[in-house]
Amino acid sequence: MRILGLDLGTKTLGIAITDSLGMIANPYKTLKFVDYEELIEPLKSIIEEQDVKEIALGLPKNMDNSMGFASKRSTDFKKVLENHLDIPITLVDERLSTMEAEKYLLDANMSRKKRKGHIDSVAASVILNTYIRMKGSK
Repeated sequence: MRILGLDLGTKTLGIAITDSLGMIANPYKTLKFVDYEELIEPLKSIIEEQDVKEIALGLPKNMDNSMGFASKRSTDFKKVLENHLDIPITLVDERLSTMEAEKYLLDANMSRKKRKGHIDSVAASVILNTYIRMKGSK
């Protein structure tokens, strides 16, 4: 059972996907967008092609656990997804996921230019790993 991890930015959506057992998260791709609606068809295609059964969507909370503008973007996007997709979507606290992703890419000696192209999907894999661990502890 595959799971998608999503990292929503203002202009890009980082996507990660698990292996077929739903245990190992890997960066998948990054989609650029202007409007949330234009993400629906590509996501539907990925969900169908990869037999995805659920989605973990990053929820960027503030460090004091409050919800800011970025959190509202994620909750709004979740509503759009729920109107178009028939699979469970779970919001996952993603504090510091981009910083963690940046560290992974720096540790891999990736150039700044290459990091820019991969950071969103790697951040999505961090979110997805968080979700996998969260599910495993229940």
